[in-house]
Amino acid sequence: MSHKRIPKRKAAIAVGGVVALGAAAFLLPHANASQDTASGDAAAAPKTLKAADASDLASQLAGLLGDAFAGSYYDGDKRQLVVNVVPGDDDNVIVQAKKSGATVREVDNSMTELAEGKRTLKSEATIPGTSWAVDPRTNKILVTADSTVTGEKWDRLESTVQGLGSGMATIRKSEGTFRTFASGGDAIFSGGARCSLGFNVTADDGAPAFLTAGHCAVAADQWSDAQNGRPIATVDQAVFPGEGDFALVRYDDPATEAPSDVDVGGQTVGITEAAEATVGQEVFRMGSTTGLADGQVLGLDATVNYPEGTVTGLIQTDVCAEPGDSGGSMFTQDGLAIGLTSGGSGDCTVGGETFFQPVTTALAAVGATLGEAGAGAGADDQAGGEEAGGEDAGAGGEDAGAGTGDQAGEGGGEEAGQDDGTGYGVGQDAEDGAGDDGLIETH
Repeated sequence: MSHKRIPKRKAAIAVGGVVALGAAAFLLPHANASQDTASGDAAAAPKTLKAADASDLASQLAGLLGDAFAGSYYDGDKRQLVVNVVPGDDDNVIVQAKKSGATVREVDNSMTELAEGKRTLKSEATIPGTSWAVDPRTNKILVTADSTVTGEKWDRLESTVQGLGSGMATIRKSEGTFRTFASGGDAIFSGGARCSLGFNVTADDGAPAFLTAGHCAVAADQWSDAQNGRPIATVDQAVFPGEGDFALVRYDDPATEAPSDVDVGGQTVGITEAAEATVGQEVFRMGSTTGLADGQVLGLDATVNYPEGTVTGLIQTDVCAEPGDSGGSMFTQDGLAIGLTSGGSGDCTVGGETFFQPVTTALAAVGATLGEAGAGAGADDQAGGEEAGGEDAGAGGEDAGAGTGDQAGEGGGEEAGQDDGTGYGVGQDAEDGAGDDGLIETH
């Protein structure tokens, strides 16, 4: 059998035929004493929930609590949903939230006030290299500026944040530079560009297709599963920049077979359906450059000001990614499709911020279905099958250097991974950066 070399910090280990995905422990802040709710006597004990169930409960409570609802997040340590409530004259809303099984915190900033703050940032501080999203764990807007935001731009951003008022927003600097993660190399190819396939889907007319990043699709119309190979898929719809970063790409062969899964390097995770992200949720990302990585959701409905333009409605995470990972899948251990890799800053050596396109939004926009509802897509012998992950060619072959073949987790194969002129080394240099002791072998 083939040997797969996978960075240890991103490895997935199969035990008894089931993929076990290791993850970092959650470090979620506990509520301050000043935020502890009163009127808890008759409340039911908080329920233990899976992240997906917590997301469903949060949606229900948002409707139930109305204007009193101020966001929510998932406490992974306690496996509980934490709901923020703005106290008012009617204490009954807090009682109702507690009876539902959620942990309730009283906070100061309402969703209306936070939304107004985001609108102010958009009108006064739309500066390339900045982003913002509501962090329900602090009940504030988290504003991030990358290393290019200096001088007058930094002063403008800082002044805008201060103008929102005390306790409304926090600002932090990122050491990296916000960019989309497209690069010349392997995985899915078009000319000198490389991206990663996200999720196989079924288009609205029943044809096989896949989702990837919009900034990949607006750059090129036809995509191959091997470097300099013949095209196997054509862009049908793409959005970037603007209200998202996603694309529907149709396989040229309508007879393409379609398992709905993610190849994590020798094993697969079955994808059953798309789901909304929850702040605090543990997630995994698969990309052709860096393989498998994990982390947690930090914010929803994030706005990111890339050099190419502003993108809204993204998911902010602390999962690492690098050039070539664009379009790759973000999912949960139990097979829920969450996002498509858009961009961010940093890398998988020092870490950083990464933003993802919600899969649910992309599916609704392009009219496609995913998982059991959509009977799959993805090429059997092209994008998702033997050739794609095999040793000869395809998206994961040794020569092409894709993320699912023998070179997976090494940043791509040596031939495809040379510096492409963008300044990103995604081949042998990426492997060396991980260090020999950072690799394990699986069979």
